[in-house]
Amino acid sequence: MASIRVAPSRAQRAINLLRTVNSASSSCPCHSNPQHHHNAHPSLNPFAGNRRRLATPMDTSQQKEYAFEMAASSIRFGPGCTKEVGMDFKNLGAKKVMVVTDETVRKLDAMKQVQEGLDREGIPFEVFSKTRVEPKDYSIREAIDFAKPYAPDAFLAVGGGSVIDTAKLMNLYTTCPDADFLDFVNAPLGKGQPITAKLKPLIAVPTTAGTGSETTGTAIFDLVDKKAKTGIAHRNLKPTLGICDPINTRTMPSAVHASSGLDVLCHALESWTAIPYNERTPRPDNPINRPAYQGANPISDIFSLQALRSTVQYLPRAVKDPDDWEAQSNMLLAATLAGVGFGNAGVHLCHGMSYPISSQNPGYKHVGYDVTQPIIPHG
Repeated sequence: MASIRVAPSRAQRAINLLRTVNSASSSCPCHSNPQHHHNAHPSLNPFAGNRRRLATPMDTSQQKEYAFEMAASSIRFGPGCTKEVGMDFKNLGAKKVMVVTDETVRKLDAMKQVQEGLDREGIPFEVFSKTRVEPKDYSIREAIDFAKPYAPDAFLAVGGGSVIDTAKLMNLYTTCPDADFLDFVNAPLGKGQPITAKLKPLIAVPTTAGTGSETTGTAIFDLVDKKAKTGIAHRNLKPTLGICDPINTRTMPSAVHASSGLDVLCHALESWTAIPYNERTPRPDNPINRPAYQGANPISDIFSLQALRSTVQYLPRAVKDPDDWEAQSNMLLAATLAGVGFGNAGVHLCHGMSYPISSQNPGYKHVGYDVTQPIIPHG
């Protein structure tokens, strides 16, 4: 009797993919790295030592990096901790807070919690709710222009990565009002200048489990006239505190769980497999010029690997059942862990390929994202 082969469901295929990613290493001669510090045993392939040169030509005249640094925001994690935000700003001595959100999140309980918290402590605040999902340079400028007349001495971001990134740049350019917009933008599109000014306190309250922006000194946006996705990356840009409250992600629909969860997967996997910090060239001539994305290192590996393990275990459950509280909570924690990992080690191939796609295909709309403008989610 002939056996009947049953095709796996979409959920099963996703689970199989995550398991494969977690257990298998690449054998591609260009994209694998047998010299990576994860590989405890030398390869038996006699050509393994030459593989790295196939991927990235190395300039032996430049000195390699010899040190790495760790930078991350302070993190508070726990259900219900959003209500503490008013006390946090009081402890920081804040007198005028700029609250940054979007029109969707403004209607949610997370915003109610932060507004009540600020009111309880008698701290005045102004709300900017016109943040664009997948920010453009013009939407960032609009937000900066809104903040400057109010002259806040602290910022509060309540929302996903787009909201938090917008708040970071509002903080930067209100602190440095005379700076040209491209001064701090990553080279070669911008000048890539280091941020030397001390920015105002910024507290980030994420409402999605994806970008990990509450932990990083990175803000991403589109330069419209260049048709390019770019950003600003510097340790001084990171939030003062990230308040990770699992209650705030309970309203995420299944499609957002899936898209943001794949963002966590890419952040964790890319940072864990990034070129090691001590293989990078050139070595900076001054510590201030050491990039935020400095390569995989033993500390970033801890965060990235745990984020990978949690994603494999909990993402399929979170997508299948948005009411799975344990899966939701652990995916929020995984996003934060991955943020610490990639915020220090960096990302590579997946993000490098996604940026041209998202910048060159602005008309795409994704099912499950209730926004008016087209977007490439988590490009």
